Amino acid sequence: MKQPRAQHHSGARHEPALEPRHADPYAIGRKPEQDSVCPDCGVVFHDGRWRWGSPPADAVAERCPACHRIQDDYPGGNLLLRGPFLVSHRAEILALVRAREAHEKEEHPLERVMTLEEHPESIVITTTGMHLARVVAHALQAAYNGHLNTRYLPDESRVRMVWTR
Repeated sequence: MKQPRAQHHSGARHEPALEPRHADPYAIGRKPEQDSVCPDCGVVFHDGRWRWGSPPADAVAERCPACHRIQDDYPGGNLLLRGPFLVSHRAEILALVRAREAHEKEEHPLERVMTLEEHPESIVITTTGMHLARVVAHALQAAYNGHLNTRYLPDESRVRMVWTR
């Protein structure tokens, strides 16, 4: 019997891409009609996508979806980290979180950490999109094991994840 071929993926995304069942109210329903630059963060819309770089001379000001979420305080992902392992390995866990965010944000500028709140026995992270919350949670799971609980909120455009160890 023939074995299925392994699928090779390019890029940094290694977790399965899950599509929400309902439209994300912050996703771009229409693409800007011309080159644009976000007045808040400086990300540029050019050739059909948002990316970091210098805006073309004719770019108009238009707030990007990530900055809309930040302004409205409406995260796409919520990630709660907790447990005795977190308390004793806080610095290295925070380093992993920041490294994953920097890596994702470089290639996908609409995926950002909105807030990172440190508490004595937990860390609460909100993100502008579901993808970054999943990437960080799966990186923690791969590096340190533990228990990961994922719940999509009723509107299906947000994810809530809890990692415990």
